[in-house]
Amino acid sequence: MSASPEHTQREFIVGTPEHFRWLQGIVVAVLFLNVLDAAFTLHWVNSGLAEEANPLLSQIAQSHPISFMSVKLGLVSLGSWLLWSHRHRHLAVMAIFLAFIVYYSVVLYHIEFLASLVRAILRR
Repeated sequence: MSASPEHTQREFIVGTPEHFRWLQGIVVAVLFLNVLDAAFTLHWVNSGLAEEANPLLSQIAQSHPISFMSVKLGLVSLGSWLLWSHRHRHLAVMAIFLAFIVYYSVVLYHIEFLASLVRAILRR
């Protein structure tokens, strides 16, 4: 028994206008989370509490914070634009969700690190 051509064609459609509105919100969230990550990272690096994990951006973060922000925000924005321009493809949609999960996790890590610093200060 084979599927009708109409049924098979619907399986390969990626997204409706409503889905793309949600997906656009996720891309905006990725960009916002990237800004938070960059700001937290610069604060931790400049405070001497942490180092930039990305070896390509580590030196820039320590010596040129404006360049660090520009490069980091520029690269993620470019990647987000590229994925958005291919949003009709399954792989691009999955990559957008993966980027969101990664940046969400990184920002949660920053918040947990901040909470641990606050707890340490309050224990004194």
